[in-house]
Amino acid sequence: MEEKIGEHPSWNWPVLGPVHSDTILTTWVAMLLALAFFWWLGNSYKSNRVRKTQATFEGIIQFLSDLAVGTLGAAGERFVPIFVGIFLFIWILNEFGVFFIKALGLPFGGSPTADLNTTAAFALCVFFSIQFLAIRKSGIKAYVHLFKPFWPLVIINLPEELARPVVLAMRLAFNILAGELLLFVIATIIKSNVVVGPLNISLLSAVAPIGIEFFNFLIGTIQAFVFTLLSIVYLSLATAEDH
Repeated sequence: MEEKIGEHPSWNWPVLGPVHSDTILTTWVAMLLALAFFWWLGNSYKSNRVRKTQATFEGIIQFLSDLAVGTLGAAGERFVPIFVGIFLFIWILNEFGVFFIKALGLPFGGSPTADLNTTAAFALCVFFSIQFLAIRKSGIKAYVHLFKPFWPLVIINLPEELARPVVLAMRLAFNILAGELLLFVIATIIKSNVVVGPLNISLLSAVAPIGIEFFNFLIGTIQAFVFTLLSIVYLSLATAEDH
């Protein structure tokens, strides 16, 4: 099956128009698998036996909890489940591209977070949620910081504020897409039977996907953490007392 990077099969929905069908299907498959896994993980607590999986996820939750409370203060404790959910869901979507599902000819596969539509939706949800929380806490005073230290600086501070969801969306999407591009390039070299002198470059490249997949796994984990960390920082800046 021939695959083109950046192109997606589409469904034409009323009102919304064309939507990327593979991204939507992959996201739903990832959600179902995640729900099944966490259902199994939750049921494992019925036993007195402590599993390595439990210890791993408890460590992740504790780390994110310490990060949120350390940045936001005691008020950050109530947001811990949200940030844990953001990290784990984005991590699952990032790592879904590790599996070569599209190569099997199925209508889904790849990382949904390599699609800018997905990351833009995440970023906008975070951005508007933060604006809501800031206004609920401080009212119109939540935007006083845009006029500091001198009111003319609003022409700089306002674009910086509005650019936050753009930064969140593009950073995540392009980092994940870069990993898929590397695999696409290697696959093209392998299929092209490239020979330079006595060296069969295509044959040597056959082992490269293993290293690239490990690299993509690390990048997917790091980018999920960076997205979560920036969300925490942006919430901290929006709800700081000095507004």
